[in-house]
Amino acid sequence: MTAPTVRLLHGTAMPQLGLGTWPMKDAEAERVVADAISAGYRLVDTAEAYDNEQGVGRGLKASGVARDELFVTTKFQKQWHGVDLVAEALDHNLERLGLDYVDLLLIHWPNPQQDRYVQAWAGMIQLLATGRVKAIGTSNFKPSHLDRIISATGYVPDVNQIQLSPAVTREASRAYHRDHGIVTQSWSPLGGQGIQVLGNRVIADIAQEVDRTPAQVVLRWHIELGLTTMPKSADPTRLRENLALFDFTLTAQQVAAISALDHGEDAATDSDKFGH
Repeated sequence: MTAPTVRLLHGTAMPQLGLGTWPMKDAEAERVVADAISAGYRLVDTAEAYDNEQGVGRGLKASGVARDELFVTTKFQKQWHGVDLVAEALDHNLERLGLDYVDLLLIHWPNPQQDRYVQAWAGMIQLLATGRVKAIGTSNFKPSHLDRIISATGYVPDVNQIQLSPAVTREASRAYHRDHGIVTQSWSPLGGQGIQVLGNRVIADIAQEVDRTPAQVVLRWHIELGLTTMPKSADPTRLRENLALFDFTLTAQQVAAISALDHGEDAATDSDKFGH
């Protein structure tokens, strides 16, 4: 089984569900990435900050699947926020991954205190013409951050990757993304960051109703909302369960009940205050 794809603004097709790799280190990432691709995953998400790009690259190679069948996302940190610095950051990403290009490059955090994310975005736009990235986007950007980069450059990100789960539904960001054609990608889709989701009674009851695991129910909720996501698991059984989302659906009432678990925007990590 492989996930269906969504079309990004700049033309690339991205799988709706992939593999997250934080906080795996190189050895574990190599094993899990190869196993995930064998199970049918075609999107793998990593980052400079995860310190596992070398392992991810080895896992991609070990999978034996052709490069053009895989979708690889990576990100860079705040020291590379600059028009010319972004290209240097990508050089390092590609060297660690052992690749000639990445499918999606993201600014990991806006870091507004540094106030150079607009310059970083301008540098990413230049990279599109080189063929070394197929799509460009942001991570942890609020609508106010997105407004600035779009106003300054005229270029809209393909993807904004944000913390999003039934406990942190990010309705304002999702609405902004829809209005601008940006694909929303959820990180920590099952909760995480001290937020408990899978043990919730509402989730458990729906899981029983549809005869699926609580994790499958939550991940299917993301799909029902038109989101993309990349749950992390190192367990072979859970890897396969997490991908088995496309042969069942949730009712509108079930989706609404899960969405009602929202703790509000304050439950999300504040990207005006945190970043790296």
